Amino acid sequence: MSRLNRTDRPYDLVLFGATGFVGTLTAEYLAAHAPKELRWAVAGRDERKLERLRERLAGGADVGVLRADVDEPASLRALAEHARVVATTVGPYVLHGEELVAACADAGTDYLDLTGEPEFVDLMYVRHDARARETGARLVHACGFDSVPHDLGAYFTVLQLPPDVPLTVDGYVTADAAFSGGTLASALNQIARGRPMRAAARERYRHEPRLMGRRVTAPAGPPRFVGELGAWALPLPTVDPQIVRRSARALDRYGPDFRYRHHAAVRHLPVALGGVAALGAVAAAAQVPPARRWLSDRLKPGDGPSAEKRARSWFRVRFVGEGGGRRVFTEVAGGDPGYDETAKMFAEAALSLVFDDLPPTAGQVTTAQAMGDALIGRLRAAGITFRVAASR
Repeated sequence: MSRLNRTDRPYDLVLFGATGFVGTLTAEYLAAHAPKELRWAVAGRDERKLERLRERLAGGADVGVLRADVDEPASLRALAEHARVVATTVGPYVLHGEELVAACADAGTDYLDLTGEPEFVDLMYVRHDARARETGARLVHACGFDSVPHDLGAYFTVLQLPPDVPLTVDGYVTADAAFSGGTLASALNQIARGRPMRAAARERYRHEPRLMGRRVTAPAGPPRFVGELGAWALPLPTVDPQIVRRSARALDRYGPDFRYRHHAAVRHLPVALGGVAALGAVAAAAQVPPARRWLSDRLKPGDGPSAEKRARSWFRVRFVGEGGGRRVFTEVAGGDPGYDETAKMFAEAALSLVFDDLPPTAGQVTTAQAMGDALIGRLRAAGITFRVAASR
């Protein structure tokens, strides 16, 4: 199905899960920053909440309301058929996300989410990539802090290096932020699903075409002290390096031999050791259902940090890229990573799919692959920094 055949759909963009914590922030961002010609709607299972949200969004002018429920597949199919682009905040995605992915793949509707769940991304590739390629749908996962700054930051760094030579990029994440109940629930669910996550990765490997004539890797690497940063680098077990690796597989600009490593940057060794110990304790507790429920109850889905706390939050991702005799230091930085900036990244990614002249892609794609330069431009205009800090 050509994308030109979708212009008769009632909406350019539908935001599903709009009354949740991040959903509301995204809706507010769209109401404040989207072009006037955008035809968009908010969607979810509670029409009264949606109506109240619409009224708060500048009096509800030109914002539609659609009822849809993850437990009602027919409603998700109708949702997909009403939109050119569907953006969903409804997670944990491995539990609640597949029906909407399937509906969008069948309808030729572009799809975005905020997942940081590797298992979900791998399963959606195995089950729905081929159908999306047939219909022209772009399935874009991890469109928030997971993994936009890291995926686009690595891409931006590669562009500063010579083409057609082996390249290495290391990313170092520093942040000061709180998280919401929904984020906590997704993280605990992901940690508890180690075995199915590994099984999904193996299944994807069996389905993915082999890379011919090029090599792309994303090893964890050991903890180490990085003198140039004055910080300890700890491998981060997130979805981000997998997303960067898939961008590198898809785009020849990453060179014939590309390696990416992803780290948390921590200045003080006791803090680093304490963080590793705390992560291990949470991972162990997440394997025990009563302990996992207790942890999840500390923050309920829908709860999140206050506006005051978010205003004090920030993130910075520094990248060190090398290749062809050149060494470059770049940085992606912004405010509150988990919520305010995630809503901004998510909304701008959706607007990019609606309005920008993008490379022809379909199936499961990354932000760098699908939107690349256009999305970097949008995020820069919206206040997120992409810069070259130094080079030699």
